[in-house]
Amino acid sequence: MAKVKYVDELREGEQVDDYFMIKSARLGETKAGKPYLALNLADKSGEINGPVWENAESLQKICRAGNVVRVRGLVQRYRENLQLKIDTINLGEEGEYDLSSFIATSLRPAHQMEEELQQLIDSVNDVFIRTLLLEVFSDIQSGADFKKSPAAKGIHHAYLGGLLEHSLSIARVAAMLADHYRGIDRDLVVAGALLHDIGKTKELASQSGVIDYTDIGRLKGHLYIGAELVGQAAASIEDFPEQTLTHLQHLILSHHGKYEFGSPVLPMTAEALLLSFIDDLDAKMNLVEQLGRKVESETYQWSDYQRSLERYLYLRPASPASTQQKDRDHSQPQDYETRLHDTKQRSLF
Repeated sequence: MAKVKYVDELREGEQVDDYFMIKSARLGETKAGKPYLALNLADKSGEINGPVWENAESLQKICRAGNVVRVRGLVQRYRENLQLKIDTINLGEEGEYDLSSFIATSLRPAHQMEEELQQLIDSVNDVFIRTLLLEVFSDIQSGADFKKSPAAKGIHHAYLGGLLEHSLSIARVAAMLADHYRGIDRDLVVAGALLHDIGKTKELASQSGVIDYTDIGRLKGHLYIGAELVGQAAASIEDFPEQTLTHLQHLILSHHGKYEFGSPVLPMTAEALLLSFIDDLDAKMNLVEQLGRKVESETYQWSDYQRSLERYLYLRPASPASTQQKDRDHSQPQDYETRLHDTKQRSLF
């Protein structure tokens, strides 16, 4: 039996008999003291919660993160969100399902993103910064991890290739705004954009499609790990300027923008301020894009309540044609002055 319907296609009132990957499982107790299982089920399109009220303790043995299970149940709405009321759950047998149905990956082709990464590195004029970028991304382990890693465990770009997609998006915007605002060092801010989350290559790992923190990730965090990796790369480059290294590490350590968001220092340079704003913007817009793909009608529709944004969103469906056009545009970056000229040619003034 192949995967019938993906999570983002499920609707309230539907009966379900399908395969899902268990993302997390927690054994709890009701107010009456009866055990239950709180499951988070997923496929490559999204996630849905599914409580198991009967035989929770015995089913806990098969309900482990990364396992694929066959679930029968009913889609219900609970506190503004859809959930699956599970009637039966069984461990999926190898050969019954295709693992690719459960592992979310970037919609952008990997080879296209790799080419864009090389183009952005080549666009950096400062020989020390360019050499450092080549050193980091040509390293067999960190380079490979960077290209396949997720950008987060949840919320935004939480899929294989998401880290590269997110970093490229930020770097493109950073390059554009560095041309727009006076006093911005383009090489520094583009390098900072490409390197800002490099620590996530060691902070997060995807095991059987389940994204989780590594031991070093929990103990150090990706900001410290990233600054450390950049420091190690700079140490291998003869006469690498200390001030340049300090600035790059500051970009990494401060890019969350605020102490309460996890940065040990606040952004204290123009480049660091710019990077922190772009990073936050890109994360939020990716979340909006993911939600837009779940809109079933052809008109605007309200989303479920988004706790990370503390609001509902009024969304229209994401257009596949629009996404494909943006991907083509990204694969053929133009000189900023050329784009500006083309825009003026189309302008009314």
